Amino acid sequence: MSSYFQVRLAQILERGKVETKLLAEHEGRAHKLAIEPGSPHIFYTCGEDGLVQHIDLRTSIATELFTCQSVHPQNYKSVIQLNTISIDPRNPNFFAVGGSDQFARLFDIRKYKWDGSTEFGQPINFFCPPHLVGDENVGITGLAFSDQRELLASYNNEFIYLFTGDMGLGPDLVPTSSVSDDSDAGDMSPDHNSVASPAAIDGNTTAAPQVYKGHLNCKTVKGVNFYGPRCEYVVSGSDCGRIFIWKKKGGKLIRVMEADKDVVNCIEPHPHTMNLASSGIESDIKIWIPKAIDRATLPTNIEMKRPKPRGWMHRMISPEDLMLQLVSLQSRRTRQERSGESSDVRRSLLQMLLTFDANSDGSSADGDEDTTTGAEECST
Repeated sequence: MSSYFQVRLAQILERGKVETKLLAEHEGRAHKLAIEPGSPHIFYTCGEDGLVQHIDLRTSIATELFTCQSVHPQNYKSVIQLNTISIDPRNPNFFAVGGSDQFARLFDIRKYKWDGSTEFGQPINFFCPPHLVGDENVGITGLAFSDQRELLASYNNEFIYLFTGDMGLGPDLVPTSSVSDDSDAGDMSPDHNSVASPAAIDGNTTAAPQVYKGHLNCKTVKGVNFYGPRCEYVVSGSDCGRIFIWKKKGGKLIRVMEADKDVVNCIEPHPHTMNLASSGIESDIKIWIPKAIDRATLPTNIEMKRPKPRGWMHRMISPEDLMLQLVSLQSRRTRQERSGESSDVRRSLLQMLLTFDANSDGSSADGDEDTTTGAEECST
């Protein structure tokens, strides 16, 4: 059984023949890559092993930039499993990653020393809604930059949030004893291992990000995107098989479209027209063209409350995934033992076994009590 997941380049030849070439590998699933704006040769990948890689097609060299680490060094989940990466189109030196914790991390590639002389892994900024700073039941499944340098983040078991540059928590997160409560976030107990920015501790309040509600993001890794010639709209898929479209300014839900029988994961706008492409659990890709004459009416049963917390997608793990992750962690431990850094990996192995045992109780992958399917999951 191979513990590596591959990034490959496919070339379409004459008569439809396809040849592929291996570019890089991850010790975990790689859900997302990001192509550098203005350059067809350079792109980044991220994976559930926490690794971020820089790939140049001109040389076919994959450079391992860093492995994303938890803000709590003592945490058993020392490596953050990454789901998404996005590059700022106005300044491609900046890119953001998100994964199995609540923070979107912003990096500057100019701080990386290509001779490997310095360690590159410290973000230049963190982003998180204030009420989620201490919430360990959420993670980020999708990120997207607008052409105005705004950052969208889609949270599992939560909503979508829009951050501007002044909403960052800064590069240094420090321990705090409690978390802020928010009326839209439900009741949250204090977390004595939570973090906050120095500005928050000094009493300076940060503007709240715009929120977008109505969809469900509990089952799978879902993307999020901007839509429109000036990024006037926000689009996302949902567990209920629908596509949701909001006005960026104000967060008003304006359109809901039936797209798949199951889950819609990916929504990608055309770079120059108003067309959309969507995909999900089904085997096809759908292309959407805005040509309706009459104004669409919204369904009356869209739920705007926060979904019931289910933990960071632990219920999705299968025996095959467990074995792959165990093999990956074991190989990582073998490498790190040579440098005396294996304690964090051992804790990760133990936690993974305990998590799998706790979730092997015969419950479905969708939760113990949630038995609704299809469009009913988005209803009241």
